[in-house]
Amino acid sequence: MPTDPVMPDDADTSGGDFTDDIGVAGDLGSDDDGSTSIGAGGIAAAGPGKAGAAFRTIGELSRETGLPQHILRYWETRFPQLRPLQRAGNRRYYRAEDAVLVQRIDTLLNREGYTVRGVQQLLAAEKTTPVTTDTIEPVMPALRAIRALLAQALAEDGRRA
Repeated sequence: MPTDPVMPDDADTSGGDFTDDIGVAGDLGSDDDGSTSIGAGGIAAAGPGKAGAAFRTIGELSRETGLPQHILRYWETRFPQLRPLQRAGNRRYYRAEDAVLVQRIDTLLNREGYTVRGVQQLLAAEKTTPVTTDTIEPVMPALRAIRALLAQALAEDGRRA
């Protein structure tokens, strides 16, 4: 499939109005900071001052992180935690959590010297860390103190009524 050498693969060529793959219509609007967003609760488009919670295309995330798009696609196959939304035409939209995870994976692989398998094991271990009495015991006195304060407040409130 030939691509236009001037237009990046993830460029929006739709103009102003759009209908997404589930039939929700919206229109592009410009925010105060100059970024572009989509109305009707849709996915935000590219903009220089994009909000942290806004969705990012693979091209935007690639530019932000300095990682090539093919590396991001490869990581999607190797790290089950990295699952961007895919819309019509298999366009990927990365959530803020995905962007943080990509930066973390990049740090572990390219700066701290982990292997892909090592990062997989690390992320899997974090996901399945069981809650044990060792992790609960240090906070129990604080929780008991909070419970006592709440009980006292309820008792005082009951006396006023």
